[in-house]
Amino acid sequence: MKPISAGLLTAAVLVAAQPATAQDDVEAGQKVFQTCRACHLLVANRHMTGPSLVGVFGRKAGAAEGFPRYSPAMREASVVWSAETLDKFLADPQGFIKGNWMTFPGVEDAKDRANLIAFLKKASELAAAAPPRKAPSLKNLPPRVLVTGIRLCGDTYYVTHGDGTTKVFWEFNLRFKSNSSEEGPELGKPAIFRAGMGEDRASVIFASPKEFSEFIKVKCE
Repeated sequence: MKPISAGLLTAAVLVAAQPATAQDDVEAGQKVFQTCRACHLLVANRHMTGPSLVGVFGRKAGAAEGFPRYSPAMREASVVWSAETLDKFLADPQGFIKGNWMTFPGVEDAKDRANLIAFLKKASELAAAAPPRKAPSLKNLPPRVLVTGIRLCGDTYYVTHGDGTTKVFWEFNLRFKSNSSEEGPELGKPAIFRAGMGEDRASVIFASPKEFSEFIKVKCE
């Protein structure tokens, strides 16, 4: 699970100045929000699998600026997000907007939904008022993160880093992704980020998907 962002910690600190009942609702809602954080950020204009939830109150469903992955059902829904409509959606996402692509089953407990909505409202307001934060850049990377070559032999990838070292990965444990945003890597200079126990898994981030086949060489030495 990812750590709570600085923005959310700031929200929690500021919420402490609220009346006790509101504070309890918001703090409880922050705990419920942990189930949402895999897909949604509370950072303005920063989208993940799902759209940013900053500014969600008063926004039409399927209309977050800069988010292209809405289902037709969500785009066509005549729903404006409010405490009432969010409560209905969170109770039964598929029942409220049939055919939408969100796989989340919903929040069954009415009190949990109320707390989550209270947290979303407070955190969204604070995040919208905060100065914009720039995403970490994948340009000008240190040599140990830069990838200069990838070779596939059998079921094994050999990844050469900018510092001259080569690491090996079972083919199922190496993922190839792209980031075409301003923060993405330069063409021909992908970045690698390790994960898993013993760092036996990794993701290589390219500037464009077209680099996948151009960069990876299939050969054994």
